[in-house]
Amino acid sequence: MPQTLVERELTTEGPRRGAGERRGRRSATVNLGESPLTWLHARGHLSDRQLDAGERLRADWERALLAPSVTMSWNPVRHKGGGGDLTPGERQLAAKARFDAAVARAGPGLADVLWRVACAGESLPVAEKALAWPVRSGKLVLRLALDRVAEFYRLG
Repeated sequence: MPQTLVERELTTEGPRRGAGERRGRRSATVNLGESPLTWLHARGHLSDRQLDAGERLRADWERALLAPSVTMSWNPVRHKGGGGDLTPGERQLAAKARFDAAVARAGPGLADVLWRVACAGESLPVAEKALAWPVRSGKLVLRLALDRVAEFYRLG
């Protein structure tokens, strides 16, 4: 993943995104290419298992959203009992089914923050604000959701 480093002013709500330099203010360098899950993991807020669960969920979400091929498929014809790989459409449907089952396993109270952070790439403060949750409440809920998703994916 490429690094896109940007200097951001630190405020009580987190890094300020506005342009314009202010002297004498505290700032931090932010990697815009880093996902919220890897950010939380790097700072010890998520376990390896939770990070893996979130990354698998995001991968299934991305695979499920891929458009099916609209051109001729030159793959060999499959026949009953022949085994072999799934077609792109079948892989997309399988990913969608896994994603739906994993989110259902997380549960209705946890799925919102899980999707926003793991799939949509929102930071926890942004997700908390969008869900009208108290500040710093999302981390606990996200961890519970990721634990349930890790159970679904049978991660050690």
